[in-house]
Amino acid sequence: MTFADLGLSDELLKAVTEAGYDTPTPIQAQAIPSVLMMKDIIGIAQTGTGKTASFVLPMIDILAHGRARALMPRSLILEPTRELAAQVAENFEKYGKYHKLNMALLIGGVQMGDQLKALEKGVDVLIATPGRLMDLFERGKILLNGCSMLVIDEADRMLDMGFIPDIEHICTKLPAQRQTLLFSATMPPVIKKLADRFLSNPKSIEVARPATASTNITQHLVKVDSRKKREALRALIDGQDVHSAVIFCNRKTTVRELNKSLQRHGYRSGEIHGDIDQASRIAELERFRDGKVNILVASDVAARGLDIKGVSHVFNFDAPWHPDDYVHRIGRTGRAGAKGVAYTFVAAEDAEAIDNIQKLIGTKIPFAELPGSDSGGAEEPAGRPRRAGSERKPERRESKRRDDRPREERAREEHPREERPRDDRPREERKAPPPAAPRQRREAADEGPDEGWNGPVPEFLSVGFGEALSA
Repeated sequence: MTFADLGLSDELLKAVTEAGYDTPTPIQAQAIPSVLMMKDIIGIAQTGTGKTASFVLPMIDILAHGRARALMPRSLILEPTRELAAQVAENFEKYGKYHKLNMALLIGGVQMGDQLKALEKGVDVLIATPGRLMDLFERGKILLNGCSMLVIDEADRMLDMGFIPDIEHICTKLPAQRQTLLFSATMPPVIKKLADRFLSNPKSIEVARPATASTNITQHLVKVDSRKKREALRALIDGQDVHSAVIFCNRKTTVRELNKSLQRHGYRSGEIHGDIDQASRIAELERFRDGKVNILVASDVAARGLDIKGVSHVFNFDAPWHPDDYVHRIGRTGRAGAKGVAYTFVAAEDAEAIDNIQKLIGTKIPFAELPGSDSGGAEEPAGRPRRAGSERKPERRESKRRDDRPREERAREEHPREERPRDDRPREERKAPPPAAPRQRREAADEGPDEGWNGPVPEFLSVGFGEALSA
């Protein structure tokens, strides 16, 4: 089967051929004809299967007929992240270059001025993240009652990011008669409930079991000490034929610190996470695409929506907290039929997370050894210092016990400096020694009016007690 068998227009087929594609993927072969027939779709497919083109291509042909009006987009595509929204916009530009369609991108991190100007001119396709769309809608800058097509992409990621209430609110503002397409890699109960509420008699297309990893990706677990992850990562990068790699961390601080560490060791690495503004994110992704950096350290903000050809390896520096994120992380490699390799570091505290991942994907991931690490040689040097230390500890304890006994003797030996032979004779004299303090007091009393009276002497002082009595 080729794209020509799917009922697409000649202009669209020309753009697809120029992009280097001639055979549709399974999700594209099943979804495109149904979308062209204006049916609601529930598409369950893992990342890297071409599901973005499965709704972009038919939308271009459907929207080719009609005219856009100011502030009233004809179609709406909701994406969980800015990166994924930008990727969908790139697909519309690539495949729709022979169609005169107006497109607007509503994402956070950029100024609203240019976005509002595009909306005022009228857009056929509006690609937005829920947060920015809700912001403009509440300000009265956009009207959704003219939207005839709605695409909810990466619905399970929307759930993880807490966007489901916003999506429900947006759906209530859209016309009741519309075509709705929902795509997701997994189908949690909340997403199933959302589909039952807002989709009308949808066709379910499932090209892979939910939450399964691509068969093109070779998966490995690596046991590491949590304090030696950086050394293990450098050993893997040096020991593998890493053409380009994405390294995922759970925390933004870990992303920054790991990128600095890699750069200090001479690796061409970059970073992307939620604290980086949109312009810097795009610039960093372009550097990665152009090959200026071949290692990209990222948080889960880039786990979905990062579509870069030629990523040979994915390293999970931290085991993902949510099992679903594992599928999306490793899905950055092995795309479009290519082969890929994924390594996940497993520390002692990651045992439960790895068990949940293996339960979700339904397979047991084998363990791999670090390059250049010999189990026997590594244990011997590690054991010797421990034995030496264990022998030294009792020696220290024995020395302490020996010291406890002579402490009294040492105290007796130190105190006899009181000169006992000199003190034996004058013991009685020591019993009544003349105190120094009273001497000072007597001297202080003697310094009274005995000396120092310079005036005339009164007569009563010269009279004695005997003379006074006889008188």
